[in-house]
Amino acid sequence: MRVAIAVYRLGSCGEYRLIANQFGVHKSTVMKFVRMFCQGMVTQVAHLLIKVPSLEEALVIAQRFEARYHIPQIIGCVDGTHIPVLAPSDGYRDFVNRKGWTSYVLQGVVTLLCLSDSFWSASCKVPGSAHDATVLRHSDLFKKSHLLPKHVRHIGGMPVNFFLLGDPAYPLMEWLMKGYPHTTGITPQEESFNFYLSSARTSVEIAFGRLKARWRVLLKRSDFHYTFTPLVVVTCCALHNFCEREEEILHSTWMAEATSLQTSTPQPASRPYPPSRSTDEAVRRTLTEYMASNFPLRRQWPLLLILVMDLVLVMGLLLLVVDLLLVLAIVLVLVLVLVLVLVLS
Repeated sequence: MRVAIAVYRLGSCGEYRLIANQFGVHKSTVMKFVRMFCQGMVTQVAHLLIKVPSLEEALVIAQRFEARYHIPQIIGCVDGTHIPVLAPSDGYRDFVNRKGWTSYVLQGVVTLLCLSDSFWSASCKVPGSAHDATVLRHSDLFKKSHLLPKHVRHIGGMPVNFFLLGDPAYPLMEWLMKGYPHTTGITPQEESFNFYLSSARTSVEIAFGRLKARWRVLLKRSDFHYTFTPLVVVTCCALHNFCEREEEILHSTWMAEATSLQTSTPQPASRPYPPSRSTDEAVRRTLTEYMASNFPLRRQWPLLLILVMDLVLVMGLLLLVVDLLLVLAIVLVLVLVLVLVLVLS
């Protein structure tokens, strides 16, 4: 029953009192069981469910990424998501993110090793006001990056090792690749590279969505002590991997309900990392030329589509206003005619 109570707490947004009534125990018992379960998961189990892939596994991951998104040598996608937290009064501002609510940043690396997207790295240590690059530097992923699996593949005459994909908030490094800044001087080849990269990075966004849909404790600010929240988050990531490995069903209604719950805590937009001269630019350039030579050039249309939709909406509103004015004008003319008829009669 201890495990059932803990899992029920993590999988719902229910309060301790409600869960206690559900299982016929005292509220303090629920709190104790949840704490014991999460501490045991993090110290004894999490490292078995969340772990860096071996070289053999990395080769399989890279093959699957390349088969699906055409970019070679990818072994994962890194990104962050904000988890609500009951922040302490001392240092409260450190937890306030750009959307104005208090959070921790969960940084995860997602792979395609399982049938669905799972995490092989999860770090929740830094308050929500921090930049994604700062979160990265405080993670074990950064500190132990030299231990990541290595396998060189020559592309266009240049040796390219395994790497992760990140968004513009991350620095460009040997083992971390990101797209080009969206400027007026971006070339069609660079824009196409950004398109393929963004398509590949959808895996991490899907994984975060599935994680929160299954473990709803991550969706709302709970009454956990802020020092305990990171243990809860890592526990949920480990349980997510277990469920994905066992092919547990994730109902579409859970995803819809999770999306609805997230409206109260919208995710802050990431801030681009300042551009800097990097020797790793040569690797990105090589990949760009490889993609442009072997696959059709693509363009990222979402921003343009949004602008077009906004324009259509504005035009529709203008037409609606014009129609209303015409109706009012007709009504006024009819009223004047009626008044004249009455006066003349």
